[in-house]
Amino acid sequence: MKKTTKRLWIALVVVFVIAVYVLMPGYTWKALVYQKVGIDDYPIFYNREISTGTPQEWPTNNKLQGFRLDDSTLNAFNELQTIAFLVIKNGSIIFEQYWDGYGANSQTNSFSMAKSIIGLLVGAAMDDGYIQNLDQPVADFIDSYRNAENQGLTIRHLLTMSSGLNWDESYGSLFSTTTEAYYGKDINKLIYSLKMVEKPGVEFKYLSGNTQLLAAIVEKATGKKVGDYAAEKFWKPMGAVNPALWCLDRKDGMEKAYCCFNSNARDFARWGQLVLNQGVWKGDTLISPEYVRLATQPANNLMDETGNAIDYYGYQWWIQHLNGEPVPYMRGILGQYVFVIPSQNAVVVRLGHLRSEDKKNHHPMDTYLYLETAEKILKEFELR
Repeated sequence: MKKTTKRLWIALVVVFVIAVYVLMPGYTWKALVYQKVGIDDYPIFYNREISTGTPQEWPTNNKLQGFRLDDSTLNAFNELQTIAFLVIKNGSIIFEQYWDGYGANSQTNSFSMAKSIIGLLVGAAMDDGYIQNLDQPVADFIDSYRNAENQGLTIRHLLTMSSGLNWDESYGSLFSTTTEAYYGKDINKLIYSLKMVEKPGVEFKYLSGNTQLLAAIVEKATGKKVGDYAAEKFWKPMGAVNPALWCLDRKDGMEKAYCCFNSNARDFARWGQLVLNQGVWKGDTLISPEYVRLATQPANNLMDETGNAIDYYGYQWWIQHLNGEPVPYMRGILGQYVFVIPSQNAVVVRLGHLRSEDKKNHHPMDTYLYLETAEKILKEFELR
């Protein structure tokens, strides 16, 4: 009797496991295996190489040779598991430090810094005539948006995170849209099925699906893979030293455009330098200076969740402030940052495993730490 009962329980457990396996979405198993996103995730995905042209190494200014970060700053950096901190002024590296075995050529995930890249690619596509203007309807490019539910949705709404689409941005849920986008195998299916549930162009709501939809528009408009277009318009002309890798949803598939552009601190800095130079790279205009200016200004026609005009986001670029000066920056969920400080003619890159969970004025608290540290370094540079 006991043996029969034991066999019955084993059979029930086996049936239960099989049922769970069959019923749970396929992507959840990959999510359960890897459990937590990390900066070194790219080997678990297929990737598209973002090829380079003629490499342009950053010059180095040794004026700060021997300079060290103070203990309190180092402790703060270490608590947040910083792996890279880089300061470029007047087009030359003046400070660079790496931790935990990472170095100048270490390739790590941009996470949502990739959104800022997509924002620039939209501008490039407009310069090239593939996109008429920012108020062009999404339905002009994506057939599934030619319906009453999504009528009136424009590229501008996506750029400014005011689409009103029903994307679930939750990062902690196994079943959120964002989790499926990261681990799933058909990201276009996700974004093509989105519906507007709020009026667009009114409230800022940060949704990764907006960026992914922009990438689909860029691909449809140009007839080119997003990564290939990024290489053509920016990565090659900017003289990136190392090829980047953009994670895909499947082999030869679609870029996870809202995240997952894998590169190193020095090459990430090129995006900041391009914006600092208002779209010009060594005399060549890679993107309209006017577009760059607008992209890095707040879309203050929008309201935040409290009804206040936003002053912290443009076209996929965040906007911090240092001593009252606007500081456009790229931002990733684990503390990936590229800051642009126009008054100092400087670009600052921070990469790492963690960022502060607390925010002030919609900015993670650690952004203040990195800007204050950069300010100290820049002041020391001027004194020497």
